[in-house]
This record gives sequence, structure tokens and C-alpha cells, in this order.
Amino acid sequence: MCYNFTGNWQIIPNFEYIEQYMDSIDKKILNELQRDGRLTNQELADRVSLSPSPCLRRVRALEKNRIIQGYHANVDQEKCGLPINVFVLVKLEKPTEENIRQFESMVQDMEEVIECFLMTGSHDYLLRVVSHSLKTYERFIRQELTCLPHIESIESSFAFGQVKKKFELPIR
Repeated sequence: MCYNFTGNWQIIPNFEYIEQYMDSIDKKILNELQRDGRLTNQELADRVSLSPSPCLRRVRALEKNRIIQGYHANVDQEKCGLPINVFVLVKLEKPTEENIRQFESMVQDMEEVIECFLMTGSHDYLLRVVSHSLKTYERFIRQELTCLPHIESIESSFAFGQVKKKFELPIR
């Protein structure tokens, strides 16, 4: 459920919120905050042509609805000693609801896995794993990932480099 400030807080289904209640000013706010999440409310209000109070109300509504899910720093992965990106395809032996729930729960606790997608097609999951070295990745595979129950296959693809990295969603 979503909440919208229209004089009173009201509950609105998620899909309706974006289509019916997120106007061009909300989209401008989102685009500005994606470019610079450290803007003060005054700076943001100036950029979207609002006074500070209504701007802050809109930001709070976007946060409450989890459209804005947090504010983060863009950290250089290599300079932090994690130069290796591995994309791992995982296929479960039998993708039952219980096996899916168990796999997803266990992956949540693996700090090397920074993204996990449930997929369609020949594999069930695509993981993005970061690592210090090939040796640490091998340890992760042998001692953690292959130890999970119900895994039929694991395929790893190593990224040579990153061609594009973008955090801004194309909100129009």
C-alpha cells in the first residue's frame, strides 16, 4: 500500500500511486535526488521550483511509499580491494516454493553476493558476486555456494571490465 499527501494520508495500491499520484514535480524530485542525494531540502526545492515545505512533504511521501528506498554513497569497488565481478547462474534441482525460500534466505547472509535476481529461462538465479581474488572466489564457491542444498548447477562468468555503470533510473 502507498500513502499520498492530499490534505489527508490515504492508502493507495502501489501500481496506482505511480500512474495517478506521481506528477511531474515528483519525477523532478526523484531525478534530482538520483543525481545528488546530498542536496539540502532548500537546494532541492529551488531546483524543482517549489517552496521548502511542500518539497519536504513530497520527499517524505516518496520515502514512506518506499519509492525512495535510501541514500547511498557511490563507492569505488576496485579501490576497496574488490576488483573481481563474477556473474553466477544457479539452477535449483527442483524449484519448489520451499527450496526457493531456503535458497533466497541463505543467499541473504552471503556478503560476497551483492545482487541476486530470480530469473526465467534455463537457470533460476543470477548472482553478482564481488571478490578480492580468484582464490577468494574459489573459496566462496567451494565452501559456501556449493554447500547450499538443492543446487543442480552453478555457472560462473567473469567480467573483464565494466562498460557502463549507472545508478539513475530513466524516470520520465
